[in-house]
Amino acid sequence: MSTLPEGRLESRLPDKGPLYTRGEAVTEANRCIYCVDAPCQDACPTGIDIPTFIHKIATDNVRGAARTIFHDNLLGYSCARVCPVEVLCAGSCVYNHWGRAPIEIGRLQRYATEAALAKDADLLKRTKKAPTGKKIACVGAGPASLAAAGHLALDGHSVTILEKRAYPGGLNTTGVAPYKLHAEDSLREVEMILALGDITLETGVEVTAERARALLDEYDAVFIGIGLGPDSFLGLEGPGVVGATAFIERLKLDPATSLDGVRTALVVGGGNTAIDVARELAQLGVPDVAMVYRKGADVMSGYAHEMAGARKDGVRLIEHRQPIGVEVRGEQLQGLKVVATDRGDNDEVTPEVIGADLIALAVGQSRLTALAAAFDGVALDDRGRVQVDAETNRTGNPKVYAGGDCVNGGKEVVNAAQHGKLAARAITQSFGSDD
Repeated sequence: MSTLPEGRLESRLPDKGPLYTRGEAVTEANRCIYCVDAPCQDACPTGIDIPTFIHKIATDNVRGAARTIFHDNLLGYSCARVCPVEVLCAGSCVYNHWGRAPIEIGRLQRYATEAALAKDADLLKRTKKAPTGKKIACVGAGPASLAAAGHLALDGHSVTILEKRAYPGGLNTTGVAPYKLHAEDSLREVEMILALGDITLETGVEVTAERARALLDEYDAVFIGIGLGPDSFLGLEGPGVVGATAFIERLKLDPATSLDGVRTALVVGGGNTAIDVARELAQLGVPDVAMVYRKGADVMSGYAHEMAGARKDGVRLIEHRQPIGVEVRGEQLQGLKVVATDRGDNDEVTPEVIGADLIALAVGQSRLTALAAAFDGVALDDRGRVQVDAETNRTGNPKVYAGGDCVNGGKEVVNAAQHGKLAARAITQSFGSDD
């Protein structure tokens, strides 16, 4: 893998949840009452045995805690940082019903994985099964493909991962907010997955429709983990206007990216990507950052706890404003043209301009439908998502499986990890082994 360059903007963003000390972790772990029904475990898409790993931390068995996590989630290292635990495991903690703070499950998971890996870098490794001679191709090197590749390698298969970018890791490397996970930490996790067995990573390889069809002849199975496509712009192109995910990728990977001269930044959208880029801009020192949303805060798709964090960072929310264009003078962005969406039926539509030096659009991403549909038998739904069986992640083609954002339209890393795990199990079973 290529080495990340120095001087990237993301390196200026601090860790939002520093690693627990041993004493802090043991104290927090001892708060867990080891529920019999474990609602936290039910809320985890990968089904990690959360009470057990927390109990092991409480008894100072950190290695055992980490192994419990990695048994169900090979991406437990990154998920500990990026999972929205507030709406998953911690959000289901019984303490919430008692008016008490829930167990800090995410921070405990991070402590277990990082503290254990610091002593044993090969902790993810386990006894591999004998080589099967089967070959599987994973298209894309994001979380879904990495999880699939890791489990497949442990099952004794040979895996080749094909990634069009220079860096693997998918959104963990290019799109996750740096205050949650830096790119170098994502690449560290990739290295751990590659060390699990016979896995070959090929970067800078774009799989065309023609190449996709050829993979079916070259490999015994194919896993599609291609994520989503480029940012949508809604006709708002112009100088100073950027796609949110593309912009996050630049500040994470490109040292030439600069915010010099940006005094006011607007982020269009109300989802988690919009919140992330707004928080990043504010934390990087842009004096005035505002989110522009066409509806009210009460119906935003972004998580409430993330929006609360954004407000603490100084981000403003401009509600009920629909963008209709950008104001440009010469080659210089002046602002965003909007109209009110909370006006009465008889009120006059009066456009206004909100001044800005930078506009980031977080209004969705396109689907990579052409590539997915290039595989015979792979069907897409009316929203361009790959259709799969929920239990096996197999498509309509018995040799093709899929997972991650190209299937669910854009969810969490932990969802992608579960897709990869399910697909790997099903692929191995299709070869006549269910061990």
